[in-house]
Amino acid sequence: MTVLANDFKAQWEELREDVLAAVDRVGRSGWLVLGDEVRAFETALAQWWGLPHAVGVASGLDAIEIGLRCAGIGEGDRVLTTPLTAFATTLAVLRAGAEPVWVDVDATGALDLDLADQAMVDDEGIRAVVPVHLFGHPMDPQRLTELAQRHGVTVLEDCAQSAGATRAGRPTGAAGGLAATSLYPTKNLGALGDGGVLLCASEEHAVRARTLRDYGQDRRYHHAELGLNSRLDELHAAMLRSAMLPRLDRWLARRAEVADHYARELTGMGLEPVRPTGGSSANHLFPVLVADGPDPEALAGELRELGVVVGRHYPFLCPDQPAAQGRGRTVGELANARRFADRELSLPLHPQLSDADVDTVVRACRQVAG
Repeated sequence: MTVLANDFKAQWEELREDVLAAVDRVGRSGWLVLGDEVRAFETALAQWWGLPHAVGVASGLDAIEIGLRCAGIGEGDRVLTTPLTAFATTLAVLRAGAEPVWVDVDATGALDLDLADQAMVDDEGIRAVVPVHLFGHPMDPQRLTELAQRHGVTVLEDCAQSAGATRAGRPTGAAGGLAATSLYPTKNLGALGDGGVLLCASEEHAVRARTLRDYGQDRRYHHAELGLNSRLDELHAAMLRSAMLPRLDRWLARRAEVADHYARELTGMGLEPVRPTGGSSANHLFPVLVADGPDPEALAGELRELGVVVGRHYPFLCPDQPAAQGRGRTVGELANARRFADRELSLPLHPQLSDADVDTVVRACRQVAG
């Protein structure tokens, strides 16, 4: 038996009837792009998330870029962000025409807000901050709001991994008025393909985002600005609203059960669980840091031989990527981020895991690291 990092076949067995009904509904409607299904999904997701507006786009990457452009970020601006994340976060900053400024992370893998605060004191050219709620662990919303107010910057939260996370009674994405999330299949709320959403507090931002996602059209054939082709299609919207979103709370509860079990069972085993310092995590991933000594990649290979598929998030920091060379600037040595990149493993964590699967993961971890 192999315990997969994500089990899309098992997920399909759960979703099949509702997904096929949604596909049939769209096919019978005769409308395939930016229609009633997209509008209905946007409304349902905004209500579930607890934010006023949701704008469906083609990917999480596009959601960040469009959000930055809605905030007026572009050529000559600097955007502070984390080096430890999927490269899409940095890529969106670059595609918006801005310059990334990478600051180290804290013990949870999230952007170190003390270092971020000092970086903005030292560099008044920073106009926006893109923090990532990494692994699904919520950052402190009050501190994010204070940063925005103290330095007069836009905070656009990358919530690709944090759908369902809350802290201080607030969902992630509510601190700065703009937030982006991904609908990539591995996410807590994932499509059967790609997609993304920009969450907005203001109607003004939502209206502009809808213009930008559709070639810059503010009405048919009238292009007010240079936009993107970034439209969430009717099929994905229908499936997400009818099949995935109604199951999301139950899926999140199962993720929390599995994460709590791992956290209890892995204590003192040389695999240090990375848990949130506050709030309620969405438990998108279950990261552990391998103790100094064992090679994490070799340990991952041993776990795979025992039937447990593990991941690495993220072995290459964004400023170290070849595509980022000569672009942006780093603040300090990024020591914590480099430790995560060198020592992190992600254990299987998804709603389709059975209790037997979870026991298999724990036994394998004890065998290789206990």
